[in-house]
Amino acid sequence: MTTADIMLAQPGNPESFRDHEYDARTVLWALLAAIAIHLAVAFLLAAFSGVFAPTVPFEEKPAELTLLDLSPASLVPKNSAFIETDESKKAPEPKDKTFESNANSIGASEVAATGELPLPSQAGKDRPFMDLETHSYSRDMNGAQIEQSAASQQNAKPASQPAPLTAAEQFALLTQKSAPETERSAEASRAQSAYRPYKERTRISGRITNRGVSSVDALGTPLGSYKDFVLKAIGSRWYVLVDQKNDLVNIGTTDVMFVVGRNGHVKDIKIIENTSNEALANVSIQSIQDAQLPAMSDDVVAALPPEGLRMEIPFTIFVNR
Repeated sequence: MTTADIMLAQPGNPESFRDHEYDARTVLWALLAAIAIHLAVAFLLAAFSGVFAPTVPFEEKPAELTLLDLSPASLVPKNSAFIETDESKKAPEPKDKTFESNANSIGASEVAATGELPLPSQAGKDRPFMDLETHSYSRDMNGAQIEQSAASQQNAKPASQPAPLTAAEQFALLTQKSAPETERSAEASRAQSAYRPYKERTRISGRITNRGVSSVDALGTPLGSYKDFVLKAIGSRWYVLVDQKNDLVNIGTTDVMFVVGRNGHVKDIKIIENTSNEALANVSIQSIQDAQLPAMSDDVVAALPPEGLRMEIPFTIFVNR
């Protein structure tokens, strides 16, 4: 006969059940506490890992050497105002380089100083700009000279004539170094162009004490010569257009801003303010667009930002123009 173990179910003891339930709760709480401790340790390790991480070595930037241009153009204060100088009144390099110009000028005043501006003192009209002298405008005489030449040669034997100078050639003549041949060519070029803008002495109260014909301390630079050329090229064209439309333009000022590129091309023409009428605005813009400007030399380019030469010209019609 085979004997088999048989388990029989029977009712349990209530005390033993309570002991088992207490043990289960104890194990559960212990497990939760262990998980919480592990999470806290992991969080602390993550938080302090950046503090105790090894420092990445900093790559030291090599020292930079700055070369200063000590040429006369660099001695002019940055963004110094431009003022035109009559080339027949050239002077030695001034001690104070207050302004930039197409030629050197030494400050002088015809009367005693009456103000604090770095300018001469003089009586004159109250204008929103500065003029040191008075003279009427004269237009470019190239056309008249050509007509007179043609009339005088109608009955003459044809002869070879030099080709007229382009704007670039005229500018080159004005900026080349002094030499006997160059000076004669430059004088011939200036004789062909007799343009002068209208000027009327304005009232100025300055601090210049050196006595002489009214002038300012200005240093002639390649950039100053180029600005002077731009102003004359635009101004000579503007007077022609104003005379043609004299019955249309009104009294007032058209303030125009534009940029001259390195190649001499004009761009970004904008009217800043116009107290006249549309006719004067159109004439002013056309005079800028029609101007024949040469490409800039390396000296001029070096003194300008990449965008080129930014200029602002107020075109004004007075009552007694």
